[in-house]
Amino acid sequence: MMYKSDITIALIILFAALFASCSDNMGTPDDRLTEVTSLIEPMNAREVVLEPSVSASLYFEWDYINHAEAGVATYRIAFDSADGDFSSPIYIITADNNGLSNHVTVSHRDLNKIADKAGINPSATGTIKWTVLSSKGTKTIKSSQEHSLVITRLAGFEDIPMELFITGEATERGADIANAIAMKNLAEGEFEIYTRLTQGQPFKFVSGRSGEYTTYSLTEDNIVVDGTSEVPVTGVYKFYLNFEIGSYSMKHITKVSLFLNWAQRYIELPYIGSGVWGVTDYEISGLSGNDNTDDRYKFRMESSEGETEWRAADNDSKPTGAPEYYYMVERTNVTQWTDGQIWKSPATDGWSGKRYDVTFSLNPDGPYTHNLVIK
Repeated sequence: MMYKSDITIALIILFAALFASCSDNMGTPDDRLTEVTSLIEPMNAREVVLEPSVSASLYFEWDYINHAEAGVATYRIAFDSADGDFSSPIYIITADNNGLSNHVTVSHRDLNKIADKAGINPSATGTIKWTVLSSKGTKTIKSSQEHSLVITRLAGFEDIPMELFITGEATERGADIANAIAMKNLAEGEFEIYTRLTQGQPFKFVSGRSGEYTTYSLTEDNIVVDGTSEVPVTGVYKFYLNFEIGSYSMKHITKVSLFLNWAQRYIELPYIGSGVWGVTDYEISGLSGNDNTDDRYKFRMESSEGETEWRAADNDSKPTGAPEYYYMVERTNVTQWTDGQIWKSPATDGWSGKRYDVTFSLNPDGPYTHNLVIK
């Protein structure tokens, strides 16, 4: 007859054996790995004429490795110049789904950067190569398959300005180059500004306010050296210039409004100047019930491109006292309810019966921000 203590000892030995067995299995890394044997899209020697549109892209796809032979791997696509051997790729992009998918979409703008690294000049046509790297842990295997891409680059600039200004009779500060308005530098070669321009008067962009500088103007599709431009209607405009791809976008801003979420009330903010809209000593009245007590607000902008919203990046609270609380980002999904991306009035007793100073600032000298003060 087995006593309780004997049973306990037997169970301990059994569990220890099982644990040791599991530890051995789990502790052995699965380092099986094979190469990708087939590249699917784009086909070899595919010709691609790059487009400046933000949405322009190229789809890449390849076969998964054999899971039965090598388990699950992650993937990256590698690019190299036409005579490269991928020992030091000029660009690597992780596949979708954190590398687990067998595909990825690459923007034309990124392809333009890759072509530049391969030595292809702006507007010129040249060849690059791509392949796929399969990886597991620290182990990586390159596919023996390589496809070429014949790329026609965007009309970017060899010499990209470090800073950019707007000047001319049409601008808010006139034609004196010393008073040229600095544009916001978003990234290397990318600049934008919100500013008022006068119809029938010239304006231009310059790389400096004094000494030697380069002048730029706008054609129907591209940025060009020298010349001047004009706007068709007097008003406030947003300009975005990208010198890496040699293109730009613009839109005519027709209205900016404070938007009360629950009441869906628009309070128009006149343009003051220097990328700033606002009202002073404005009285809000006539609201009752939830229209009055719901404290959420944001901003709406109407332009030649349609309506957009300016919202908090991540906020759903009363003012914190930190300047960052009021920072704004532009969103295209215009909708009444955007909890987590709004601000709240500092008042605890509703909107009505109070006077407000409201400032909405897209001035290029600092963060895009706003302020709402109860008088």
